[in-house]
Amino acid sequence: MHFLTQKIEFPNVNEATHEGLLAFGGDLSVDRLLLAYRSGIFPWFDINEPILWWSPDPRFVLFPNELKVSKSMKQILNRDTFKVTINKDFKTVITNCALTKRKDQSSTWITDSMIEAYVRLHTLGYAKSVEVWKDKTLVGGLYGVDLHNGVFCGESMFTTVSNASKVGFIKFVQDSNYKLIDCQLHTKHLESLGGKHISREDFLKYL
Repeated sequence: MHFLTQKIEFPNVNEATHEGLLAFGGDLSVDRLLLAYRSGIFPWFDINEPILWWSPDPRFVLFPNELKVSKSMKQILNRDTFKVTINKDFKTVITNCALTKRKDQSSTWITDSMIEAYVRLHTLGYAKSVEVWKDKTLVGGLYGVDLHNGVFCGESMFTTVSNASKVGFIKFVQDSNYKLIDCQLHTKHLESLGGKHISREDFLKYL
C-alpha cells in the first residue's frame, strides 16, 4: 500500500489490495479529488483514520437504461407525494448524510473535512446534490461527483421518510443523461434498482 505525499499523484489502481485499498495519506484538495475520481479512485475512511483511497475490483455500477422500478415504486412516483430538486441545498444534504446512523457503522465516514472538500467541489460544479421534499420539508437526498464525462459517482444518501431517497435516486437517473452511475460498493438497495458488478478494467473505460 502506498503512502501519498504532497505531490498530487496516485499509484496504478492495479496495485490495490484484494479489498480495493490503494493508498493512504495525501489531502482532500480539489485537484487531488478530481484526479482520484477520474482515475477510478475514491476516499473512504473513519474519523480516526488517515485518508484512505480505494479502487475496488469489481466495481458496483448502475447503467441508467437498466434501472429497475418496481410496480409499487411506480405507484409512489405517480402520486407526486415528493418533489425532487437538483443543487438546491448541497450542504444540508451532505450534512444529513453525515448524521445518518447506518447499520454496522459506529461512526460516520463523512467527516467535517470531507464536507468542506465536497462543498468546494460543488461550488466549482463538480459535485451535485439531489433533494427530496415533502410539504416543503427536506426528507431525503443524495450527493455525488459529476465528472462531466457522462459518469456520476454517487457518494451517499439519506432519508427521514420511507422511500424518499429511493424516489430521489430514481427521478435523478431517469431525468439525467449519464451513461453510468458509479455506486462504488454493493448494497441490496442499489441492486434492487438494477445495480451490478463490472470489472475495474471495464469501469475505467468509461472514465
